[in-house]
Amino acid sequence: MSMAVVGLIAGMALGFAGYFGGFGAFLVVAALGAVGFVVGRFLEGDLEVGDFFRSRERGDGRR
Repeated sequence: MSMAVVGLIAGMALGFAGYFGGFGAFLVVAALGAVGFVVGRFLEGDLEVGDFFRSRERGDGRR
């Protein structure tokens, strides 16, 4: 499935939630979609738990 189709489905789900449930439902659907995306990336092996807790390295010497 292409990313355009996935984006279309996600947009339609958010639109339905916003129309029928109001702004609160829109936010809940968006937050659960983001959580589902992150969990999916973990299950595919694209992310590791340490990626969220490691500090970023800067090349300019500042901390």
